[in-house]
Amino acid sequence: MFEQLKTLPADPILGLNQTFQQDANPDKINLSVGVYQNAKGATPIFTAVKSAEQQLLEAQTTKAYAPQAGDPAFLKHITALMLGDELVESLGERVATVMTPGGCGALRMTAELLVQSREKATVWVSSPTWANHFPLLQSAGLTLKTYDYYSAETRGVDFSAMLESIGAIPKGDIVLLHGCCHNPTGADLTQDQWDSLIDLMQERELIPFIDVAYQGFGDGLEQDAYGLRLAAKKLPTVLVASSCSKNFGVYRERTGAAIVITNSAEQTAAAKSHILSAARRCYSMSPSHGGAVVGHLLASPELTLEWKEELEFVRKRMNKLRLDLAEGLNQAQNKIDFGFVAESKGMFCYLGIPQQDVLTLRSEFAIYLLESTRINVAGLSEQNLPIIIERVADVITRS
Repeated sequence: MFEQLKTLPADPILGLNQTFQQDANPDKINLSVGVYQNAKGATPIFTAVKSAEQQLLEAQTTKAYAPQAGDPAFLKHITALMLGDELVESLGERVATVMTPGGCGALRMTAELLVQSREKATVWVSSPTWANHFPLLQSAGLTLKTYDYYSAETRGVDFSAMLESIGAIPKGDIVLLHGCCHNPTGADLTQDQWDSLIDLMQERELIPFIDVAYQGFGDGLEQDAYGLRLAAKKLPTVLVASSCSKNFGVYRERTGAAIVITNSAEQTAAAKSHILSAARRCYSMSPSHGGAVVGHLLASPELTLEWKEELEFVRKRMNKLRLDLAEGLNQAQNKIDFGFVAESKGMFCYLGIPQQDVLTLRSEFAIYLLESTRINVAGLSEQNLPIIIERVADVITRS
């Protein structure tokens, strides 16, 4: 039956991680893997998450199915975390949330909704965008096209080109936006730029599809929700895919949410029913544990405060590593100004070096980053930072 199948190439990110694991060099350094790591190179469990999990397990009396839409406490509190209590109240039944298997599940279930809503719907994504956006959305039947976003020359957002590009998108099309901490570039919009962008989308009757995977990793929980909340206030229809993997550290629990806002309670109810129908066809019931833990945590003021303090520590630590990397590289060489690294947001940023230098770092020094030059800032540590700075500067100077 399977004789005609050919082995597919490995995923560019997961495959590189496998190559790293097989590298025998004892001094190897992985800057490609997309998880937060502490100073010891481990991905820790938040103390507040661990406490919520223990409390939940002690009180749990059944493993029966949770409601198909997800844990009620999770649905209530994750919606409020992203939109804010005031906006949730004003939207009322115009907003609906469904728990999904991670942010990927939220993206895919929203894609299924779009396909059911409009045959041959087109989604416009930033150039570049997270690589998995393409297979997740295209395999549902959507057409993907790109809009201008990042300038390799300035190593930041080319906002004028972005506005021009989005201004040419046909009315009614869907525009996928990174809510904060753009992956892979780390280059984010300012609040003023969000204001201009949402005004343009309102004028062009475009539908924002906002991927929020790193809320709290950029400028803070409230600040990182600025663009999303602005869109929800001003536009009749907003789609959101949310992930709890990073800011709650529940990677393996696959916890996410699809949020739909329409211009009427009736349309929102219909949209939610189609998401649930798609879920039934794909995986039937979302895993409950991660969502129940997050819901329990957010329902507790004490645990929420503890979690926010832990999250703020993570954010500040990554910002310090980013700044130290930029300053160290600028002191070690004079061919590239790495100030843009210090200005980037979230867990990722482009290093902006020639692709051949990326390959040299891998072959000579076992330092692994994606060929796009994307690095995981959390892969840096106080221990490996001097080594990385020295070797990156060495390769740049030679090229």
